[in-house]
Amino acid sequence: MAEDSFKKLFSFYSQFKTVNYKRGDIILSPGQVPPGVYFLKRGYTRLYSVSQEGEDLTMIIYKPNDFFPFMWTINQTPNIYYLEALTNTELGIAPRKEFLAFLKENVDLAYELTSRILLRFEGLLERMEHLVFGNAYNKVAMVLSLSAQRFGKKQEDNSIHIPLPLTHKDIASLTGLTRETVSIEMKKLEREGIITHTGRQLTVCSLPKVKHAAMLNSSSAKVKLG
Repeated sequence: MAEDSFKKLFSFYSQFKTVNYKRGDIILSPGQVPPGVYFLKRGYTRLYSVSQEGEDLTMIIYKPNDFFPFMWTINQTPNIYYLEALTNTELGIAPRKEFLAFLKENVDLAYELTSRILLRFEGLLERMEHLVFGNAYNKVAMVLSLSAQRFGKKQEDNSIHIPLPLTHKDIASLTGLTRETVSIEMKKLEREGIITHTGRQLTVCSLPKVKHAAMLNSSSAKVKLG
C-alpha cells in the first residue's frame, strides 16, 4: 500500500478503540455480527472453517494493514467463519458506516484496497486449483511460495524469510493434508535445498525453485531449477 494511503487509514482508525488478542484467541465465530471493520495494526490472523469431523481449513491469513471481514463490510454478508489470532495481535475497530463513508471520500484508498482484495482472490483461485489437482508436494510448495510472496522479507543472499510463524499444522490447514504428510513433504523440500526450517521459522532459499515445485506437473524428483 502506498505510504500516503497507509497514513490516511492509520489516521482514520486512530479515532476508534484498539483491542488486543493473544495467540489462539477467537476474535469472531460463525453467526456473530462483527462489532465493526477490523484493521490489523500488528500481528497475523486467520479466517477458517471447521468440518463436521472437526477438521479445519484455513481460507485466508491476514497480515498487518489488512482490513476485514470485507464481505460483511461491503455487502453485510453474514459471517460464517472463525477468525483467530495466529500471533499476539492489535486491532483497530471502526463502525461499518463510517468506514464506508471514509472510502467514498478517499477514492484512491478504495482503489488500493480493492486491488489488494483481488490479489488475495487470485491466491485463493491458485489454492483451489492445487487442492483439486495437486499432489501433496505441489500443495505444500504452493503454500510456501504464496507465503514468501505475500509475507516474506528478502535477505541479502536473495533468500526470503517468512516472519509469519507457520507450523506443520498451519500448513496442513491451508492444504487439506494431514500434519504427518506435510512433515514428509517439508523434509523433501529441505533436502532439495529449497527451504530451511528452524522451529517455526521458515526461509525460502530460492523463490524460483519453490514456484517450480508448486507447479502442478512437478514432483520432488523433477525440481532441478537453478
